Amino acid sequence: MQIFFLSMPVTILLIFAVWGIVPLLLAYLCLKIPDRFFEPTRFLWREHRFEREGRLYERVFQIRRWKHLLPDGGGVWKKRSYKKRNLSDYSQENLHRFLIETSRGELTHWLGILPFWVFGLFAPPQVIWIMLLYALVVNIPCILAQRYNRPRVYALYKRRYPDAI
Repeated sequence: MQIFFLSMPVTILLIFAVWGIVPLLLAYLCLKIPDRFFEPTRFLWREHRFEREGRLYERVFQIRRWKHLLPDGGGVWKKRSYKKRNLSDYSQENLHRFLIETSRGELTHWLGILPFWVFGLFAPPQVIWIMLLYALVVNIPCILAQRYNRPRVYALYKRRYPDAI
C-alpha cells in the first residue's frame, strides 16, 4: 500500500538507490553471522536427496551452460572476501571455507529477494510485482549456483578428508 507519493523521477531514483544499497547491506550483515551457522551439515545448507549431488541443477536448469556468467560478489568486502569463481586450493581449510562461503552467499541471495515489498511504500502498486520479478531474476540463479556447487565440493571434501567430518 503506497504511503509516500513522490514525483516519478524521485521514485525512480529511490528504486535504484534501494536496489543498490540493500544488497550490499545484506551481504555485510551476512558476513557478521558466525561461520558455525553456515556449517555444511546444517539442515539449510546440506545436500538434500532430491538434489542428487547437484545433478538436478544440471538436468533441469542446464546450470553448466550459464553459471560462468554470474558475478562473484566474494570480493566486495576486502577484509572478509572470499572469491568462489575458481577453486584452485584443495586444502582442507580452503575447501571448508568454500563450503561456508557458498552457504553464506546463498543466505545473502535469499534475503535479497525479501526487500521487494519496500517499494510498495513509495511506488505504485504494479511496481511491487515488477520489483519481485527483478528480485527473483537477480537472486535465484545465484542461489541455484550455490546449491549446485556446494554438494559437489562437499563430496570432494569427504573423499579427501574423511576424518574431518
